[in-house]
Amino acid sequence: MSDRVADHVTSLVRRLARHLNRKLSDVLTLLFNHKSAGSLGAVAGFAIAVVFVWRFLRSPPARQRRSPPKRRAPIQAADGGGFGAVQMLKESDAGGAIDSPPQLTVRQIVRKKLAGCRKMTCQLLGVILEEKSAEELQKHVTVRLSVVELLLEIAKHCDLYLMETILDDESEERVISALENAGLFQTGGLMKEKVLFCSTVSGRTSFVRQLEADWHIDSDIEIISQLSRFIRNQLYISPMEPGQIAPNVFTSSSLEQYFS
Repeated sequence: MSDRVADHVTSLVRRLARHLNRKLSDVLTLLFNHKSAGSLGAVAGFAIAVVFVWRFLRSPPARQRRSPPKRRAPIQAADGGGFGAVQMLKESDAGGAIDSPPQLTVRQIVRKKLAGCRKMTCQLLGVILEEKSAEELQKHVTVRLSVVELLLEIAKHCDLYLMETILDDESEERVISALENAGLFQTGGLMKEKVLFCSTVSGRTSFVRQLEADWHIDSDIEIISQLSRFIRNQLYISPMEPGQIAPNVFTSSSLEQYFS
């Protein structure tokens, strides 16, 4: 619209210039024929008008132009486009950062998993120790280092008892010594008096029931099944997935895996 108006104004100015040119010719003719003061004044005024018109023609009105809109440079994804390009564009609009979910600490995980737990009992073999049988304890005892921090945190959260079936007193001494060397008795949460030993599997079941634990952790499916009616929650440690044993029995390949 502004371009059309400017063209129209220019056309009018040019027509006015041609008209003034004709008038100037008439005035000069009149001046030469009638040399008077009035004629001279008319010529001077006409000359001034011509100068203004000439300057106006030398500087035509500038046309307003709309600057083209700025385009955002396309964001290309590593795979060449598709959903990846759209995703990267969204990340760019959001400031180039995507909030990742916060990582929970060991303390937060333990509190969440054992909410309301007052007392926990836990088997040693296959859960806290690398050994899987009482016969192995007669030769060596190895504490799984990956569970040390977790056990210390559980001991802060609830009353923790460890228990195992052994074949001789020497095995008991080896177990206590290995737990102590691993630093499990240094914080005061877990004490030597809370590590219980028995000579039969049924004796471990009796320990759990007498302590009235809220949670029990074991790798023996028979003990888990026997205690499912009496213990609020249990964790069955097994490398295989046995399926649903009972509504209050959870399954995991390891203790740290369940609390990860």
